Amino acid sequence: MTRYRPHPDQLPLNWSDNEAIEVIVEQRLAERFEAESFQWRFRLVMIETAMMGLLVLVAGLFLKQPTMMVLRASLIVAASCLATGLLLLSLSAGTAKLMSRLRRWSRR
Repeated sequence: MTRYRPHPDQLPLNWSDNEAIEVIVEQRLAERFEAESFQWRFRLVMIETAMMGLLVLVAGLFLKQPTMMVLRASLIVAASCLATGLLLLSLSAGTAKLMSRLRRWSRR
């Protein structure tokens, strides 16, 4: 059986060092997931905000409360939920950046 020989223009890959390749792939994936985590958390905060506002709105209308009072209460609940969610989101993003800087600093 003949051994496969790549085309001369093809990038030669050395698969003998699998551990180094795995480390590189894991680092790239970690960077990508860290960058996307903020977007996913923001989506969750927005979904939570909408759900809480609608929950208060539907519950108030179902209990036959005055419409303007229910609207005002649902807006207040949604606004407070959004504010606390964004606060937690910014704190977690800041903590993640601080931790990555500390990891880089400790590697030196």
